[in-house]
Amino acid sequence: MGVRQWRYETGTLLVVLLMGVLFPDPARARMAEAGRDFLLVGAPTDEPTPHRGCTPAMLAGPREQVEVPAPPGGWSGQPQALDVFNVFAGEVRVQHGDREICGNMHDARTRDSRFRAGIGLVAVPAAGSHEPFLVSWQAPLKARWVPTLRLGAPSPVQQNDTARLLVRAACIAVAIALALSALMAYLTTRDRSFLVYIGATFVMVVWQAILGGLSGYPEPWLPVGERGAWWLLALTAATQALVLPALWRLNGGDRLLPRSRPAQQGVLWGLMGLAALVPWLRWETLALVAQGLQLSFILGCLLSLAAGMRAWLRGDCWALAGLAALVPLLVMITADASSAEWLLEYRVEALQLSVTWLLMMAAYALNQRLGRLRQQRDELRQLAETDGLTGLPNRRAGLQQLARHLERVDRERGPLVIGFLDIDLFKDINDRHGHAVGDQVLVAVARALRTAVRSEDEVVRMGGEEFLLLMPGMPREAASARLDRLRQRIIEAGQALQVPGLEVTASIGLAQWRPGEDDLAALLRRADHAMYVAKRAGRNRVFDGEELDPSVPE
Repeated sequence: MGVRQWRYETGTLLVVLLMGVLFPDPARARMAEAGRDFLLVGAPTDEPTPHRGCTPAMLAGPREQVEVPAPPGGWSGQPQALDVFNVFAGEVRVQHGDREICGNMHDARTRDSRFRAGIGLVAVPAAGSHEPFLVSWQAPLKARWVPTLRLGAPSPVQQNDTARLLVRAACIAVAIALALSALMAYLTTRDRSFLVYIGATFVMVVWQAILGGLSGYPEPWLPVGERGAWWLLALTAATQALVLPALWRLNGGDRLLPRSRPAQQGVLWGLMGLAALVPWLRWETLALVAQGLQLSFILGCLLSLAAGMRAWLRGDCWALAGLAALVPLLVMITADASSAEWLLEYRVEALQLSVTWLLMMAAYALNQRLGRLRQQRDELRQLAETDGLTGLPNRRAGLQQLARHLERVDRERGPLVIGFLDIDLFKDINDRHGHAVGDQVLVAVARALRTAVRSEDEVVRMGGEEFLLLMPGMPREAASARLDRLRQRIIEAGQALQVPGLEVTASIGLAQWRPGEDDLAALLRRADHAMYVAKRAGRNRVFDGEELDPSVPE
């Protein structure tokens, strides 16, 4: 698409949008004429509320069942809500009297729309009735990974259910935001570490969606179906493959044990291989895989903790991010070992919050690493562009600064004067007083120049005993007077060294930028030539290159 065509289509779109704002549609105009201050969308329907009954195929396989009994005095006659959550695979059946619902966490269309994070049922038992609620679910793969049943009035039960959905969705939203931020950082730096982080975040987002049932909300967008347990275990193995090496590195394990890289690679590819193998396993084998993954996760966290504590005690402050990332994971491991009730109830939310916190700590560590890389780059650039003896910009940096000044003054039509300075008889100073004194002279001259110029002026060491002064915005006459005062300051700086028999003077050549006539090389040649004229005229003086006879070759 050509630029002209793009501009035409963009202009057309803007005109259409403006017309839509300025001239409302007829329906809106009719609404205003009718005096209504609301907008009604949609249309009446005769479609019945979706309801899915239970079939024998849904309830096949190993299952567990529990009765939720009525209170001792029987039901009160008020509506009762029962929400079943923390079910990771299979169908959940909730029944009371002749009311029955079967729902799947990975397909929100099969569930009562009043419950978003679980499978729920609202019933109105007869006053004084003792008929219990019946709940059955697929047998869990691991001990303590049991469903939670919440019974109560519909409003608080539904509010708790909605809060769970918000936490689960928020964790995924934060992970996506972190991945987008890492993508922006990669486009800026081209550092592959950010690509690895983005890939790991994507795997964890999918894992969280399976874990919390968001893979089926509002409609299934992942083909989980009845194989939720296989999906969950495969993604758990893939997540551990990424998380465990990351925790080890965040806690300074690489710095403590540089030879641990092959072991990390073994853990990574071993768990990835297990993730690829899980879909082919039989149901009876999945429980063993789940137990093995739990043990490997606990062992990886403990090893990372040991590495982090040792690195921190040795003064490695970068390990603090890894220790902080471990805190919620260690809390969960401890709570699971003690069968803490809060973890049984909020296991999904706790897992997602822990993983989100880990992603945040990893992003923090990546940004710290990026900051160190930038600092190292700046230090290398500083070394490459700075004279090691005097601390002034070197020839390379000085020519870059001069080129930038030329671009600006050529654009703004302001004056630019440069002075080319050479210390007189510097070879004799080295021969008579030694190179150490020669270095002192160079440092003293650099200090005198740096402290005597304006803030917008720049002083450059061009090499040897030569210096370049850039004076943008200063008229030629004022620059000539300034350079003469600098010449006197150099004499005083040499005297301040208090070396017997040492005399320090300088010859300075001045040149002004000629718009349309000069380039950078020509300007430097005229200043250099003027400096040599000052030397031939007796040294220790300033010579204005504009006073040269044009007929005299440079």
